[in-house]
Amino acid sequence: MAIEQNVEIDLQKVESIIGCVFTDKMHLLTAITHRSYLNENRDAKQDHNERLEFLGDAVLELVITDFLFNKYPDKPEGELTAVRAALVNTVSLADASTKLGVNDYLLMSKGEAKDTGRARQYILANVFEALIGALYMDKGYETAKEFIGAHLFEKTDTIVQNRLWQDPKSRFQELAQEHVSVTPSYETLAQVGPDHDRVFTVGVFLKDEKVAEGNGRAKQEAEQAAAEAALAAKNW
Repeated sequence: MAIEQNVEIDLQKVESIIGCVFTDKMHLLTAITHRSYLNENRDAKQDHNERLEFLGDAVLELVITDFLFNKYPDKPEGELTAVRAALVNTVSLADASTKLGVNDYLLMSKGEAKDTGRARQYILANVFEALIGALYMDKGYETAKEFIGAHLFEKTDTIVQNRLWQDPKSRFQELAQEHVSVTPSYETLAQVGPDHDRVFTVGVFLKDEKVAEGNGRAKQEAEQAAAEAALAAKNW
């Protein structure tokens, strides 16, 4: 299937940053195409990337599971699952996409292109999985595995050493007990807004010391935010 020349030039740049020349360029073009792009470009020949994302997610999980299973032969299943989740969460995958430079070549609607923050993180994470799916389709499992390894395996030691596989509350509690032999407590300091749009402010304490505060639309979310802030405040 023919691809317009201006798109093909961009694809060559994407191939360069990925480190792979595709046999079927349509696999790569589809991987970088967001659903919204097709709404504004009815004559586009490619599909959006959601099916490739679905495939890439499965390949990613297998590769990471195999890697962690062999790297940490003594870790229990529960901890391996938590480390894997930290490696393949939205923030981690979006970060990998950003470092690749994929963000500059995404095909999406003008409205979606203006989105930043969490919305863009989801798009970038999904594109990373779609690229894995495209590599798997075009070159096979080993090439997809090499791509994943090059961009995610190096994060593992940092995640394990800094206990980033734990949620902030669990991590702060464990470190508080280790450093000062105290179990943190949480107190709701304020709640504002109507029931359907309420924001909670929660403080985290070590005995009588208020270490930090956090906000969230649910108490649990605010507690996690407070614990994250407390880890930074204590430099733990």
